Amino acid sequence: MLSKLLKALLLLIALCATIYLGICGYMFAQQRSMIYQGDSTQVSADTTNFSLQRDGVLLRGWQLKPVDGRARGAVIYFGGNAENIERRLPKLAQTFPDSDVYLLAYRGYGASEGTPTQALLEQDAVALFDEVKRLHPQQPVTVIGRSLGTGVASAVAGLRQPDQLVLVTPFDSMLNTVRGMYDWLPVKLLLRDPFDSAARLQSYQGPILVLRAGRDQVVEPARTDALLAQLKSKAVQVQEFAQANHSTIFRESGFWASIAQFVSAHKKEA
Repeated sequence: MLSKLLKALLLLIALCATIYLGICGYMFAQQRSMIYQGDSTQVSADTTNFSLQRDGVLLRGWQLKPVDGRARGAVIYFGGNAENIERRLPKLAQTFPDSDVYLLAYRGYGASEGTPTQALLEQDAVALFDEVKRLHPQQPVTVIGRSLGTGVASAVAGLRQPDQLVLVTPFDSMLNTVRGMYDWLPVKLLLRDPFDSAARLQSYQGPILVLRAGRDQVVEPARTDALLAQLKSKAVQVQEFAQANHSTIFRESGFWASIAQFVSAHKKEA
């Protein structure tokens, strides 16, 4: 009798282990389709007016110019993991009337070719920054990142030192963010794209504006807190919108004005 119970217990343990390993395998295989949700952002190439060629892959996006055609600086915007970045065009134009604004869809997003990974997105972002600096020599460049885009923007900031950095709903790392969602999985072993923003920003010397949502249900407050704790030695300004969640923060009163004031103030200091 005892032998039968032991066998049954061992079979149950083996079954549970098999199911757990199967879930781990599925999460490992599907993680990038969960992180990078570009399918919902597809647009026709005809709607874009800016492109960047990267190792045989054509990335497409948008360039906004001031009404008078005379740019006094440039702004680069990196969007979230399922964001139609072209929807930000009207507000960006209104917020930065004297700057050229650049939005380039990630690989597999919008009308851009290719397949996204952290390494490729960061390399593309740095290439975009370099192109913008070429087009705007001796002019200030502001980088804005939102959610997933804060990881991309942080990599650019650490490597290229933009004049100002704006982070909307940022995390300390994708690894810790995913860990909070799936703490029962060995996330560190499974995750391919950890996006360690806190580490990337250690080498950034410019001013940072962090805009956070008090009711953020995607990037938990602890993740933004952890990022801010690691940036104590930096020139960081924080603006919290207590009633906003991850999606509604853009519609909060004062959101765009906070960005405009921050960029304007630091342009004057420069």
